[in-house]
Amino acid sequence: MMLLATAMLWIAPFIRAQQKLSASFIDEQIQRAVIQYKLLQQQVSPGFFPRSYDPITAKLVTSNSGWWCSGFYPGTLLYLYEYTGDTSLKQEAIRSMDPLEKEQYNKGTHDLGFMMYCSFGNAWRLWGDTKYKTILLNSARSLATRFNRTAGVIRSWNFGDWQYPVIIDNMMNLELLTRAAAWSGDTTLLHIASTHANNTITNHFREIYSSYHLVDYDTLTGKPLKRQTVQGATDSSTWARGQAWALYGYTVMYRETGKADYLEVARHIARFILQHPNLPADKIPYWDFDAPGIPNSFRDASATAVMASAFIELSKYVSKKEQKKYHAVAASILRSLSSPVYSCKEGENGGFILKHSVGNLPARSEIDVSLSYADYYYIEALLRYKKEFLRSNHN
Repeated sequence: MMLLATAMLWIAPFIRAQQKLSASFIDEQIQRAVIQYKLLQQQVSPGFFPRSYDPITAKLVTSNSGWWCSGFYPGTLLYLYEYTGDTSLKQEAIRSMDPLEKEQYNKGTHDLGFMMYCSFGNAWRLWGDTKYKTILLNSARSLATRFNRTAGVIRSWNFGDWQYPVIIDNMMNLELLTRAAAWSGDTTLLHIASTHANNTITNHFREIYSSYHLVDYDTLTGKPLKRQTVQGATDSSTWARGQAWALYGYTVMYRETGKADYLEVARHIARFILQHPNLPADKIPYWDFDAPGIPNSFRDASATAVMASAFIELSKYVSKKEQKKYHAVAASILRSLSSPVYSCKEGENGGFILKHSVGNLPARSEIDVSLSYADYYYIEALLRYKKEFLRSNHN
């Protein structure tokens, strides 16, 4: 952590020197990512998905298709293929989605949005194959079975002592429902997504728009039994990636529904993040905004990659003044993530793109490592920035 702090002193002037990113800068980062993912693909056994990289054992950590991160590897490959046209990336993405396909019928997880929309959703967007559309519709209907009408929310975990636990991460799975509703005309799916989002506004946020990680609901009354954290520092703290999930999720819900309340919540969440006194100058947050030991605590590249992508989309729905602010923040984040401080060197970390992410620190799991979802949202943010950069310059 001391080395990271020292590196921040080196990179801070570089970050401040230029707010906008150039197209050539983005091209360079994408090409580096392609090199890394071609290395990564050489190490992935059939039926398994890259999850992380253990720097102690110098070994790739993988999962089966049922793990919540399984969709990020094919999704990242598809983004890289979309940008480069490299058919080997497309072939590897399709190969990796084959064992994932069966998860469309998995009713035991709330993470089907991550698993299926980041993978098959991108494939459907790129090629319009009705096979992918059918998989997504089945996935959405599987996810919908976890909705409790009394509480008005989608259940998260199936373990623990909670009666009906719901984590803020669930906001990221609603896009699967809204898209499936649009394709199929099944308004029940849209109702479930909207009801979950509405009740999350009511029960998951403090007055300052920081989010609790988990709310446990009483299924008889529909009221919250308790609010707490599992992956954050304390029940009263703000877990950084949870705040990122919320920012991204409500931005998406505004896009999908046009409901002004969702946009306002997203703007409030953004304000909380950007005005927080513990947000470092390079905009890479500590794993928890209230983490003990700041500034000698772990940063979370995964949280800020999600934030960067969300800020770029959110900028499309706000005033010119806010738009410039969000663009500048996204550029600052992407420049930081692309620096030697957070970017893996060629051939490093098994082929992952980013380092210095935190999975679940209280459980002592995936601390200060590369993570598949950090890579996914980093590449998504670069592509979104490039699209907005070209559009704004054209106009």
